[in-house]
This record gives sequence, C-alpha cells and structure tokens, in this order.
Amino acid sequence: MRNLRPTVADILALKGRRQLTMLRVETLEEAEAAERARVDMLSIPPALLTPEFRDAAPSAFTVPGLEYGDFVTAEDYLRGAFMARKAGADAVYCAASLATVRRLRDEGIPVCGHVGLIPSKATWTGGFKAVGKTATSALEIWRQTRALEEAGAFAAEIEVVPVDVASAISERTSLFMISMGAGAGCDAQYLFAADVLGSNRGHYPRHAKVYRNFTAELDRLQQERIAAFSEFVADVSARTYPGPEHVVGMPREELDRFLRELPSL
Repeated sequence: MRNLRPTVADILALKGRRQLTMLRVETLEEAEAAERARVDMLSIPPALLTPEFRDAAPSAFTVPGLEYGDFVTAEDYLRGAFMARKAGADAVYCAASLATVRRLRDEGIPVCGHVGLIPSKATWTGGFKAVGKTATSALEIWRQTRALEEAGAFAAEIEVVPVDVASAISERTSLFMISMGAGAGCDAQYLFAADVLGSNRGHYPRHAKVYRNFTAELDRLQQERIAAFSEFVADVSARTYPGPEHVVGMPREELDRFLRELPSL
C-alpha cells in the first residue's frame, strides 16, 4: 500500500531531486488506474472530487482546476477553492489574476498557476502555438513566473515553451515547475490521460505521447454494441427471446387453479 498522499511541503522538497509525473484524469476509472500505476499528481475537473474519487486515488496529490471563466471574482475563486479543499483537494489550479492568486494564498490555499501557452488566454500570445521562442517572449515568461512566485503560488504549469527556456526558469525559481511540452528540465511531466490512452478523437499536440489506441478499441466496442443490440431485436422478432431459461414458471396445479378463477374472456 502506498503512503498517505504528500503535502505541498513534500512536493516542494522534491524540487530538483527527481521528476514527478502528473496526469489529467476525468473519470474514476482513470483515477484508479493512475493510482495503481503510481502517478504522483493528478489534475481533475472539480466535479470529480467526490468521496468515490478519494477511494479510487487515495494517495495522489490532486489539483482540481478552477477553470478560467467559470469563476469571476476573487470571492468566487475563494469559495470554489475552499469547497475543493474540503472535498479532498491538495491544491487548486488558477489562471486568474495575480490579485486572485494573492487572495487565495492569503487564506492558505495552495495555488498552481500557469505560464507560457495558457489556453484560456492564448489570443494574447498568438493562439495555440509555442511561446518563448524569442528572447523578449522568454523574458516575459520569466517575469510571469517571478510574479506568480511573489503572489504566493507554490507551483506553475509551464506549457509549450522551449526546453532551454523552461530549464533556465525552473533552475531560478522556487516554484515547482510542471512541464507540459516544456522538456525534462522542469520538476514534473504532465500529460492528459486522453492523449496517453489514445482516446482523444481530436488533435494530438506535439508534446503528447500515445501509449495505447483506445479509439480503435472503443470503435470496436461500439460495433459490438450495435451487433449485440441487432441480435436482440432479431431474437425478439423471431420469438427466440425470451426462452425458457429467461422466465419464471409455476406448478401446473397452481396455474390451472389461477386460470379457473379468472373471469371469462
């Protein structure tokens, strides 16, 4: 059995010592699989944070996302963060303003921020593409990282940033840096379970590594569903279902008595 899940202090103590693993999971089955595979950290939608989730993944350090736009004011974020912590979250992801990060930190909420390509704000950096490929852009990521550090965040996801830039930043910040497509110079490697499993029917980002082909298996299972349902329809039409093994009988004398006492048609 694994030990109790780590604290923020435990996570920070591992900075520079070894690389941790992190997955975005969205089902209890994925959470249980991640737990059994000894994945260190999980990102989840807040709705997944139930007692059943903690039964499935009792020892994974878990960071639900307070998704940008689902919350508006600092009080909204604070309320969502307290609810998440009460439900078993170890920290929260927040891509809102530095003022909001400070507000959360003032109340003792561990916050993971975001630098580099931030999907909810990608219009400001040219869309869904790498960020930090020029010195000016790279220095801006460094400034954002320092600002998060000063605002009280304990970690930051750094997404689709050149590996040398991400490594240099990770070496110079106290934040626990979580790489999504930013190379091995950070403190943790982060992928989406849907990409790892090959169950994503959309675009696979460059940094994703597909370890299984769940899409093909899901397609095969769908064809099996259709075939099974079709056979059921055919059996009912041919009156081969239900058979004797699917129904309940009764003693002949009881049936005869029942039929005698029924009103005539």
